[in-house]
This record gives sequence, structure tokens and C-alpha cells, in this order.
Amino acid sequence: MSEFDGIETRADARGGRGVFDEVADDSPHVPSATVTGPGVRNVVSVAVWVGLGLAFGLWILATRGTSAAAEYYAAYFLEQSLSVDNIFVFVVVFSELHIPAEYQRRVLQFGIAGALVFRALLVGAGIALIERFSWVTYPFAAFILFAAWRLLFGAERQRNAVQAACDVCETWIARVVPVSPVIRGSEFWRREAGRFVATPLFVALVVIETTDLVFALDSVPAVLSITRDPLIVYSSNVMAMFGLRSLYFVLSDLVDRLRYLRHGLAVVLAFTGVKMLVNERIRISAGTSLLVIGAVLLATIAASLWVGNATAKQHKH
Repeated sequence: MSEFDGIETRADARGGRGVFDEVADDSPHVPSATVTGPGVRNVVSVAVWVGLGLAFGLWILATRGTSAAAEYYAAYFLEQSLSVDNIFVFVVVFSELHIPAEYQRRVLQFGIAGALVFRALLVGAGIALIERFSWVTYPFAAFILFAAWRLLFGAERQRNAVQAACDVCETWIARVVPVSPVIRGSEFWRREAGRFVATPLFVALVVIETTDLVFALDSVPAVLSITRDPLIVYSSNVMAMFGLRSLYFVLSDLVDRLRYLRHGLAVVLAFTGVKMLVNERIRISAGTSLLVIGAVLLATIAASLWVGNATAKQHKH
């Protein structure tokens, strides 16, 4: 039996914050929905998924050649880096709905499965549109550049939108289906007063799916700026998404320390948007794209950690 079994959690409709109601058995109270620290299992899981992603690139290299492998690695690292933006949303959603870590895994499992389906549709539609209408690359580039602007200046607006969606009694989801503020086990639905009502876990799942769909409208065109090969575009998405659940549990406590990461992601998106705009006149190779993406991400992560350590030392003194 899970340590959370027998516990009912009620999300406060005013802000999504939760307090534990009466406990049906002797199970301990769980003070917070956040993960207290990255477990070894999650770190190993991330390493395994990243290893599989890199190994798939070697298969691309062996079967399709150097150029295709460079395209795959550039697309994979682009998707892997942009998926970190999902983690910012996960942290807000689970915090606002006060969902215990034990149940966060279930929500993410279904959320990522749904995201893979939606992204397959978007990849197919995006490639079909570009092949049929070459001018579509310009609106796609505009989407990417707008996403870069949003990362730089829209963080607070994004947080407010997610928080509003997580208000279980006022969310737009409650206008579509009846929602109960009570978490009972890992159920997405529960029977209440003779009818089925959605639980906060279902609200979390819907918010995660809808925000990922918005993110996909940015990330899929960004990958299409690197390659139009359907296998490479979708496989880079799949490999990045598969390890996202474990990556969340590893990085959820670190996102506040990566203060410049969103700036780095904005630079990466701006680069891919410009690349798509000038692609007909200036060819930027996949290898160059890979170097730019890697250099920007390493620089922003290093700067975040360096400034964070310097600030921590100042506080000690």
C-alpha cells in the first residue's frame, strides 16, 4: 500500500492550495507535493533515456549518414532543451493543486503519452503544409520568434494563466465537466452524489496537455527549421519526451537556480526562427545548429550556477 493511500486531499478553490482532511487510517500526513530531492532512480532513469537518445543517433549515423545524424542530434538537443520549459509548468501545476509526488508520476505518464500523439499529428501536419505551401515557413518562423519573446517577457503571464487554470472551482475545465476539489488516491474521476466528477489530478492532466500543445506549436516548427525528415523530427520529439518524467523529478528543485535558462532557450528559439527565415538564401548546416544550441545552453547553465553559487556565498558572509 502506498503511503498516500487513505489520504484525502482537498484543493482550496481560492488558490489551488491544498490541506489534508481527515485520514482514514494511520497513514502519515504528507506536508508538501513537491519532491524533496532527486532520487538515484530518477537520475539513473534520465541517464538511460539520454543514452538511448544518443544511441538512436548512432543508428541514424550508420543507416543514413553523417548529415542525417547531425540533423538528428541538433533536433534532439533542441527538443531536450525546450522540454525544460514544460518542467516550469509542471512545478506550478502540482504546487497549485497540491498533488503528492506519488500521484504526479501517474499524471505525467498519461500527459506524456497524450503529448506524443498530439506531436505526431503536428509533425505530420507541419511537414505536409511546408511541402505544399513553401510560404508557410514565414508564419512558422513568426511563431518561433514569438515563442522566444514569450520566454523572455511572458514568464509571469504564463504562470498566472496556469494558476488560473488550476483553480479547481473557477477553471475553464469546470465549465465543461463537473470537478471535485478532493483528491482520493490516484483517480482521475470519482463518483460523487450519483455522478462522475473529475478530480484535481484530471485538472492537472488537462492543464499539462493544453500547455504542451501550445509549446509544441513552437518546438515543432523550430525542429522543422533544422530538418524536414519525418523520422528525424518525430524521433527527436519522442526521445526527448520519454525521459521528461524522470527529468522533472530531478530538476524540480533546481529550476529556480537556473535563472538564465529561459534566456538561453529564448536565444536558441530566436536562432532557429532566423534560420528558418533565411534558409532560402543562407544555408546554416545542422552541424552549425548543433554547435550553437549546445554552446548557448552550456553558457546559460554555467552562468546560472556561477551566479547562484556567488549569491549563496554572499549570503553566508
